Amino acid sequence: MPIDSSDLIPYLLISVKLLMILVSAVILLSGLDDLFIDICYGLRSLYRRVFVLPRYRSLSEQDLLGCPEQLIAVMTPAWDESAVIRPMLHNAVRTLNYRNFHIFVGTYPNDSDTHQEVEIVRERYDNVHRIVCPHDGPTNKADCLNWIYQGIKVFEKENGIRFKIFIMQDCEDVIHPLCYKLFNYLIPRKDMVQLPVHSMKRKWYEFTAGHYIDEFSQLHFKDLVVREHLNRSIPAAGVGCAFSRRAFEIVAKKNNNQLFSIDSLTEDYDFGFRLKEHGLKQVFVRFAITRTVMKPGFWTGKPRQARIKELVCVREYFPASYWAAVRQRSRWVLGIALQGWANLGWRGDVWTKYMLFRDRKVLLTNLVNLLGYLVVFAVLAVWMTLWLNPDAYHYPPLLEKGSALWYVVIANACLLGERIALRAFCVQQIHGWQQAFLSIPRMVWGNIINFSATCRAISLYSRYLRTGKLISWDKTVHVFPSEAELQAFRRKLGELLLERRLITSKQLDEALARQKVEHRLLGSILIEMGVVREDDLIEALSITQA
Repeated sequence: MPIDSSDLIPYLLISVKLLMILVSAVILLSGLDDLFIDICYGLRSLYRRVFVLPRYRSLSEQDLLGCPEQLIAVMTPAWDESAVIRPMLHNAVRTLNYRNFHIFVGTYPNDSDTHQEVEIVRERYDNVHRIVCPHDGPTNKADCLNWIYQGIKVFEKENGIRFKIFIMQDCEDVIHPLCYKLFNYLIPRKDMVQLPVHSMKRKWYEFTAGHYIDEFSQLHFKDLVVREHLNRSIPAAGVGCAFSRRAFEIVAKKNNNQLFSIDSLTEDYDFGFRLKEHGLKQVFVRFAITRTVMKPGFWTGKPRQARIKELVCVREYFPASYWAAVRQRSRWVLGIALQGWANLGWRGDVWTKYMLFRDRKVLLTNLVNLLGYLVVFAVLAVWMTLWLNPDAYHYPPLLEKGSALWYVVIANACLLGERIALRAFCVQQIHGWQQAFLSIPRMVWGNIINFSATCRAISLYSRYLRTGKLISWDKTVHVFPSEAELQAFRRKLGELLLERRLITSKQLDEALARQKVEHRLLGSILIEMGVVREDDLIEALSITQA
């Protein structure tokens, strides 16, 4: 006997009601978890402002510059990176305010294009080296890093040297000139130093790339700060992180000389937990320097001096297309939540288990968030139907005022408002007000990307469980900034001379006016004007790396 379509409505409403209860409960628990982190951040910030900052002198740029340089090895895995590896290496060697370092690029025998690009750079710079993995690629990033580490040890033996610091960088990284100076200052007192990782500037309409701005601003402005405070441990981000020699030697010795776990697509995340197990010290560092720059006046448009905070961090272009973002984020979900669960389990103290819970809850919340949109649409559809047709049959309301579910939904709305406001605050601190306002609608788009990425991660892991075949390096196609875009991250000569009080604003304005007419180098004009000495100019030019 066929079922009347009208009979399906009660079953549909019951299903929606049950789904609403499930979604509301999950969102409430996750919201309370996020609120706890936010409260911890607020209390910690207040404590530092009242009791710490007034008592201790802040770290300065001169502290970094005055510290003797230790020998650094930079590890850069490269599979199919021919489009970005050459400009990245050129930029790093030319602009880093550090001299005592070597870059080791790991390539594969079957990736001749990347091999050729690295060779071109090697011919120009003595501190750039290539290490070839013994197997065709792609294997995975951990495997490539392990072979780079073995190659570094061979290099040390052949040249009679010992690296004190090991740094992980990716082929798309734009590295602040003082990053390595900061690592050099903190290691070996710390065994792992993680610096913030942020997105390059993006257009307002680039929602896919923009959602990385939002999530990394929140993670590297607030969440990792609390994580380090509560757990005395942080997961490495894979870029912008440095390790002491002691850390590498201890982990390799305890793991049969295998530095990174090849059973994980997020070997950096796994590595941070292993460092804590061995009692090694980790720190997340947000360090900014004050710069004097010339900015156009708001009303007149005339250049004026301004003091800005410049964060010492790593920046990069994150994926701008939907499917590229899904591929990258599915790799993170798979490595952190699924493979991390299998490899790390739930061992550790209470705070470690709590952080593992926060990392793995995405397996549920990434799915539930999108289901929550479906529930909202269903409730709105019922309300709209009754509003348009008040004589229609009134089923019991999906959300009854005064019920327990009603108060849960109100609580969730308040928690959502708090999360939106705090995320916007974090974005504003790093990227300004425009991106802060855009972070609100981008939250919906980010939830859609995370839903697709989680579904893909679960599918890939299920296939691995069925076949036993390791999941290969599902890398992201990278983009490196153009020379014009990189120029924005380099010091300008005039700004540096102003900051050092070697010239005045009036003298700089006069020199810039002459430069427009004469089309000569600014330094030559300033020397000719007699306002700066040649020795001071040469020293300033060595810092700008222009």
